Amino acid sequence: MRAVNLLPRDESKRTKTNVPVLVGVVGVVLVSAMLSMMFLSASSKVREQQGELDSVNAQIAVIPPPPPIDSAGAGLASQEQARLTALSTALSKRVAWDRVLRNLSLVLPDDVWLSALSASSPASPASAVAPVVAAGTPPTQFTMTGYTYSQAAVARLLSRLEVLPDLTNVQLQNSTQAQVGTQDVVQFQIAANVRAGAAAS
Repeated sequence: MRAVNLLPRDESKRTKTNVPVLVGVVGVVLVSAMLSMMFLSASSKVREQQGELDSVNAQIAVIPPPPPIDSAGAGLASQEQARLTALSTALSKRVAWDRVLRNLSLVLPDDVWLSALSASSPASPASAVAPVVAAGTPPTQFTMTGYTYSQAAVARLLSRLEVLPDLTNVQLQNSTQAQVGTQDVVQFQIAANVRAGAAAS
C-alpha cells in the first residue's frame, strides 16, 4: 500500500519568495513613472522657452536695419568740432571789459577820481598765440591817471587793484604833488597788464 500525506502543504515559503520580486517590480514601475514625469515636464519647459526664443527672433527681424553712414554727416561733425575749437580758442583770449571796469569801479576809493584811463587787449582773438610778456617789462596794457588827497590814498588804491583777478603786474608809475584850483592834491599814474580769459569773478 502506498502512503499518502493528507496534511495541507506549507504555503508560507512560497509567499516569502514572491514578496521580494513583487517589491522589485513595484519599485521599477515607480521609478519609470517618475522618470517619465520628469522628462515630460522638462520637455514642456523646453517647448515654452523655444516658443519665447522664436517670438524674440521674430521681433528682432521686424526692426529695420541701421541707416548707412552718411559721409556728409561725418563732414559736418568734423566742421562742428573745428568751429568749437576755434570758439574756445577765441574765448580763452577774450577780455570781458565790462567785468574789468565793473570790478575797478567797486574797488576805487571815494577819495580818488580818475582823469584818464587807457586799456588794450593783451592779444588779438585772430592771433594764434598770446604774446608772452617778459619778466621786468613795465606794464602798458592798462594805465590810469588820477588824483587823490594823499599818498596813503594812492597806496590804498594800489593794494585794491592788486586783488583784481583781471589785472596783473600792477605798478605805480609816478606820484607827484599838484594843485587843482586852491586844493592841494596828489596826481598819480598807475599801470598794469590785463589777463586774457580770466575766470569770471
